[in-house]
Amino acid sequence: MGGPLDSFIDLANGDWSDDPRPFPLALGTNVFGWTVGAPTALELLDLFVGDGGRIVDTADVYSAWLPGNSGGESEAIIGRWLARPGNRDRVLVSTKCGQHPAAPGLSRASIRTAVEASLTRLRTDRIDLYSAHFDDDETPLRETVTALSELVDEGKIRFAGASNYSAARLRQALAIADSDGLHPFVAVQHPYNLVRRGEYETETAPVVDHFGLAVLPHSSLASGLLTGKYRGGDAPRSSPREGRAASYATPQALGVVEVVAEVAERHGVAPAAVAVAWLASRPGVVGALASARTVEQLDDLLGSASVELDDRDLAALDAASAPQAS
Repeated sequence: MGGPLDSFIDLANGDWSDDPRPFPLALGTNVFGWTVGAPTALELLDLFVGDGGRIVDTADVYSAWLPGNSGGESEAIIGRWLARPGNRDRVLVSTKCGQHPAAPGLSRASIRTAVEASLTRLRTDRIDLYSAHFDDDETPLRETVTALSELVDEGKIRFAGASNYSAARLRQALAIADSDGLHPFVAVQHPYNLVRRGEYETETAPVVDHFGLAVLPHSSLASGLLTGKYRGGDAPRSSPREGRAASYATPQALGVVEVVAEVAERHGVAPAAVAVAWLASRPGVVGALASARTVEQLDDLLGSASVELDDRDLAALDAASAPQAS
């Protein structure tokens, strides 16, 4: 159908690009205020946008889990960057609600509390994409969809989205919006990468295709496995991230890593760039979400903008990563 997707692509590209394709990378900022301090975070934002990046994604809960933090630290850092002259109109700001300790869940009251706090931290008068971070089965879905639609009408947000929703609940939310004349979800965030394809492609992709939704895949690098840093064996478990990478490291996944590395070598880029470029080639994807802790890591990811995966590359990646029948 294409309507929401086309609208989102137009917004994502703005006046900054003549390329009809969205920029392949969407910058995830869950690390801002956690493992990345403000000075480095501001430098990363400058580099990302300077190289053509457009979508900056965060959530109000980042990073409440860190002792001494209360949530909203990532948004506050981004807000410092947005407040610099000319910066606000250079990016599409995506944030999420439902997990902040001061505004938990997706009731109308929580959503309205959360959006005002996010607007304040981000130092902006509107949020381009505002998503329900996780489904809330304790709140009627109609209440959530209605509350987000009201924010569109009020100009506080431009689009509403859903993150980590099942295909069934996504269909239900879209049906509610249609029957009630509300603004629908136009974008989804869902875990999807070269070693985790089955669930998204089997269940969520048909909904995305039918309704013409925009997609922002998260977990794009499989917790670092697809960067190639763990080639040759299981990831170590000395940190939570490395433990998550190890959970992906099946024999098939390690084979995928080798193919990614081979494609990357042919193109003269880092493996992470190939992982992002593959996602960007998938239907509906407007930016693969990935984060970086250093300029060097972000440089690797930005290489995805220069990669033109040819039929040989795509065939090799698709064959290696094809979901196996259980």
